[in-house]
Amino acid sequence: MSKSVIVGFGMYLPSSRIKTAAIAEHWQQNAVSIQNGLGIREKTVPGEGEDSFTMAFEAGKQAIEVSGLRSSQISAVFVGSESHPYAVKPTSGMVADALELDPFCHCADLEFACKAGTAAMQIVDSMVRAKQIRFGMAIGSDTAQAAPGDALEYTAAAGAAAVILGPERAKNALCRIEQTLSFTTDTPDFWRAAEERYPSHAGRFTGEPAYFHHMREAINGILETTSCSVQEIDHVILHMPNGKFPGKIAKEFGFTKEQMQHGFIVPHIGNTYSACSPLGLAHVLQEAKEGDTLLLVSYGSGAGSDAFLLTMLRDGVRLPQERGELQYLTYSQYNKRTAALHA
Repeated sequence: MSKSVIVGFGMYLPSSRIKTAAIAEHWQQNAVSIQNGLGIREKTVPGEGEDSFTMAFEAGKQAIEVSGLRSSQISAVFVGSESHPYAVKPTSGMVADALELDPFCHCADLEFACKAGTAAMQIVDSMVRAKQIRFGMAIGSDTAQAAPGDALEYTAAAGAAAVILGPERAKNALCRIEQTLSFTTDTPDFWRAAEERYPSHAGRFTGEPAYFHHMREAINGILETTSCSVQEIDHVILHMPNGKFPGKIAKEFGFTKEQMQHGFIVPHIGNTYSACSPLGLAHVLQEAKEGDTLLLVSYGSGAGSDAFLLTMLRDGVRLPQERGELQYLTYSQYNKRTAALHA
């Protein structure tokens, strides 16, 4: 069966940041202990007027530029997020129109906590391989919510990543999807009812049996299915709810610092939820070399993991550097901005 390839990718991160220390000091907690415990130094904060749609648009626009395609050649877009701007009004339709994609376009919004972006990749991959479309776009974009004072406040961040998939023989083929699979159970470690403003979580039980169990099963599954060994993988991208969880999984499987280095981005941006592992992939796609093998494994609370094994078909493509200087917020500025966003 034919396979799909990544022909373009893009990313967007807000220029606003807040340091872990600033949050800890506001709540009179030990900043050094919190920072070391979570493995996160700072996180992104959406700017005024930024939401999951505007970030998805920016990431998608960059992906089109990298691909060299005309936007009208793309006839599917799926947007994964748990912070869609509207309860009833599709982000995907807004993105398709704003990017001037083919109006005969398959569009849908997806939700599966932090793995909705990779779920979008799986859908587009299937449509390309089935020859229902030629080119399609998958986006993960989130402005993550956290109640003031909750542990999530230290990690919940904002960002977006987009990939464009096309047929194996596409002109600008960059990276081929060799195999993908998912592992899913009903494990309620993180949830938010429709009328609730902020999510709830199961505290330390978000690790076991949630994150670690699903990640282990997905990794073991993809390695067994593809007959690939840990040593054959050049780059590993794992879902990063914090800086500690992916490190523990990496240690269990014997992944080295060299395998993890380019995809491990959480310490400086936080957990961008649906965009988290796709953003890690975007960083790796800039650094990887022709012939390199990539392992991508996402995790979404509720709970499930998507695993991908990919092969680089040429050297990575560098994205433009972030525009503008980073703006570091005080806790008061941060609280005011996020309260307005999630009102």
